[in-house]
Amino acid sequence: MKSDGNKRTMHRESIPRPTDGELSILNVLWQQGPSTVREVLMRLEPTRAVGYTTVLKLMQIMVDKGLLVRDESQRSHVYAAAVSEGDTQRQLLDHLMERAFGGSARKLVQQALSTKPASARELAEIRSLLDHLEKSAGD
Repeated sequence: MKSDGNKRTMHRESIPRPTDGELSILNVLWQQGPSTVREVLMRLEPTRAVGYTTVLKLMQIMVDKGLLVRDESQRSHVYAAAVSEGDTQRQLLDHLMERAFGGSARKLVQQALSTKPASARELAEIRSLLDHLEKSAGD
């Protein structure tokens, strides 16, 4: 594990897989940046009925697990994500692909596109990504 200031960057396999509740908190922190428990709670309240002490306890557990870092220099502690959104998404997707799709990226993508059709813009971006991946594989 490499440390750079308050943020920790971890190898994807060493990142603990967040629970649904932890992922909700991480999403808030990824969107709005370092925040107090109260600030996170205010962002969660419209979508989840949770109390302050529940969010505080969950965030303390997340610090222990290495998902968050805590700045204790102020009266109200400020929490930040210790893992990037991209690393977390890749880890969750790797897990889903192995467990639900037998490791097949094709099956995962087919199911994703048939479950929720992509917009024309998204399809163009997917084609561009596929073209790029194809060129990279040919090198």
